[in-house]
Amino acid sequence: MTPARSSLYGLMAEFEHPSDLVEAARAASSQGYRCLDAYSPFPIEELHEALGSPHTRLPLVVLLGGLVGCLGGYFLQYWVSVIAYPINVGGKPLHSWPAFIPVTFECTILGAALAAVLGMLALNGLPQPYHPVFNVPRFALASRDRFFLVIEAVDPRFDLEQTTGFLQSLHPREVMTVDD
Repeated sequence: MTPARSSLYGLMAEFEHPSDLVEAARAASSQGYRCLDAYSPFPIEELHEALGSPHTRLPLVVLLGGLVGCLGGYFLQYWVSVIAYPINVGGKPLHSWPAFIPVTFECTILGAALAAVLGMLALNGLPQPYHPVFNVPRFALASRDRFFLVIEAVDPRFDLEQTTGFLQSLHPREVMTVDD
């Protein structure tokens, strides 16, 4: 295997139909390529599975954010009512947990929502104002009517000649190199 040039990001194949892209992604995954990505002007349901993408950790991030919001909201109210500023109103106990439930619920929702937004941005690597695929002039068609599959040069199976031959065997419209 020849080492990849440091300025090479990967290889890009252009397809005209979404079914061709899905089949190409399945073929690349079955050949052992793991560092690949696909670009489409609209969501393709089968594409995520065809790429062999791992499951996201976002639900765990949202759960943890909700738990932090729940505990933070509850213990903030406990601290204010019992420790920092205890006031006995109408003979109720200082730690009156049923009164804490609405605010605790709202803090849970707030914590989960903030974790969802920030976690989604972090897990997607956003904001990302520059990406090497923008160096390919034909990539502008990805937002109109073309479908692209990119195999990155950092993939352990990547070899410029073999990967180019593999992508050509998928019958794309064109195979292009993507420079960093």
